[in-house]
Amino acid sequence: MTTLTWDDTGQRTYETGVDKGVLYIPNNLGVYDNGVAWNGLTTVTESPSGAESNPLYADNMKYLNLISAEQFGGTIEAYTYPDEFVPFDGTALPVPGVSVGQQNRRSFGFAYRTLLGNDVEGQDYGYKLHLVYGATASPSERAYATVNDSPEALTFSWTFETVPVQVTGMKPTAIITINSTDVDPAELAAFEEILYGTVSVDPALPLPDAVIAAFGGAALTVATPTAPSYNAGTHTITIPTVTGITYYADDVAVTGTIVLDTGESVVVVALTNVGYTFPSTPYDSDWLFSY
Repeated sequence: MTTLTWDDTGQRTYETGVDKGVLYIPNNLGVYDNGVAWNGLTTVTESPSGAESNPLYADNMKYLNLISAEQFGGTIEAYTYPDEFVPFDGTALPVPGVSVGQQNRRSFGFAYRTLLGNDVEGQDYGYKLHLVYGATASPSERAYATVNDSPEALTFSWTFETVPVQVTGMKPTAIITINSTDVDPAELAAFEEILYGTVSVDPALPLPDAVIAAFGGAALTVATPTAPSYNAGTHTITIPTVTGITYYADDVAVTGTIVLDTGESVVVVALTNVGYTFPSTPYDSDWLFSY
């Protein structure tokens, strides 16, 4: 048995800051395979709701508590936003330089980092990665003011709600948090290469099952994509079979062959399955075929 103590050296921890914001754009299959840096991030407020107690009474006593479903939402504040965020903010661009508001709003993925500090290492102690899925932004007020002797930059703000995604063996979720002080450094480094991209791999936001697998202690299996072949005479694309890799054409999983029509172009993309990763050496994972 041990005696409880408080405020020991190295145990005075705190959380602060926000940086490394990333907008993730989902394809038609709900796979977040395209990430864009979000500069100028100033504040992210997490606002969970629900999970409220609903007491039931019977036999002249409190019988049980029913807990309502929990929801996840929040607010993003920044001095700017990536151009790719425009469709997710309910704006269409029919021609360059012309924005049309009040359009349909699409869902997106989002990631950001907060810093962990303690009394010994300061803010170098560690950090948390926050991964948000199925977010939809709501319109918010923008106040433009005249330039004066104490000018301030306009701050943009978006309130968002989420739709949870599936997690094997658990309830669906819209938020995953990774603590750098609790996970294996090598696994974290490999995961951040997926999250932020490399010179040969686009940034991507793995779905929850893939996130859990990345930190499950088992090494990911390397899968190298093989380029589809193309027969110019028959205008046929042949999709290879590679363990751990699924090929997509226009965001639809494909196998076998694809025959192009006159004037048709198709982009074939290779994505790894859960438990697999692309090699660290350069490789191609997307190919354009045209008739």
